[in-house]
Amino acid sequence: MSTDEVPEHHPHQVEELCEAGALLYGRALREGRVGQQDALKSPCLIDFGLLQPDPEDVRWLRPTAPAVALPRLLRTFDEEVARQRRRAARLAETFEPLLDLNAHGEQSSGSALVTALQGLPRINAAVNRAVAESSQEMLTIQPGGNRPPEILAGALPRERALLSRGARMRTLYQHTSRYSTGVVAHFEQLDGDVEVRTLDEVTERLFVMDRTVAFIPAAKDRSIALEIRHPALVAHLATTFDRLWRLATPMYPQAAQQPSVNGITPRQHAIAALLVEGHTDAAIADRLGLNIRTARVHIAKLAATLGSESRAQLGYLIGRSGILESRDRES
Repeated sequence: MSTDEVPEHHPHQVEELCEAGALLYGRALREGRVGQQDALKSPCLIDFGLLQPDPEDVRWLRPTAPAVALPRLLRTFDEEVARQRRRAARLAETFEPLLDLNAHGEQSSGSALVTALQGLPRINAAVNRAVAESSQEMLTIQPGGNRPPEILAGALPRERALLSRGARMRTLYQHTSRYSTGVVAHFEQLDGDVEVRTLDEVTERLFVMDRTVAFIPAAKDRSIALEIRHPALVAHLATTFDRLWRLATPMYPQAAQQPSVNGITPRQHAIAALLVEGHTDAAIADRLGLNIRTARVHIAKLAATLGSESRAQLGYLIGRSGILESRDRES
């Protein structure tokens, strides 16, 4: 860079005074003045009124005393707050008659009882608010296997606060989570009425707080969620959870063993059932919360156990072996 070039200066607020500006302002206070050329690197000082042209020599800038500058800058904040309050008042006046017009229709349609939330920040804020207002229980269904550490860490404070109010937590995972040390370690950090159970397959993600509000995803990428406060819908979702809970295998605080039958593991039983239904490897992996490579490893082990040499033969041998019937009798 040549000596004639001036470094790029990024606009900012006065409360976020840039490092170059802070250094130059300090120097101006110590020396009594700085050159106009020096201020080219920090134009914010002139914009904020912290440097003023020297009336005796325009080549120099003199600093405004901090005791003078601070009250003046604070007044601009007060003026901005007052301006925003006036805008808020005008907005409220504009919407007041519209709210009156909509009140009857809203009550009759029940639209306010189901709210679409777009974007993870808004979804997370709504869930956190609902958890903070809960005092009895939180029911959760979490599909998939391993949970990202940052997700678990983010949930820990709200879960601890919920349990400290005497509420209980019931969480349903898929069986793959039983082998996640991160998930197990997460629940070991909680004190209170906490239970976790697992199933081969679960529904999509679900949160139910105090059986009065529920959250479900409304987009495949989970960028949109529905906040549900309709009593009938919430009751339906809570009942679905209760029925899945009764079918699930305890994982925490006391893990129940999943015994093998005739050399076939519970996971292989689940895979066998889906194979017989004609699902692809990718579909099986998705439904059981596995990656496709792991699913194929289990399929290969199942084929080896049953002595199958092809996919078509494997389906036949599964049916002939009776393993699915024995699984149904146990459940």
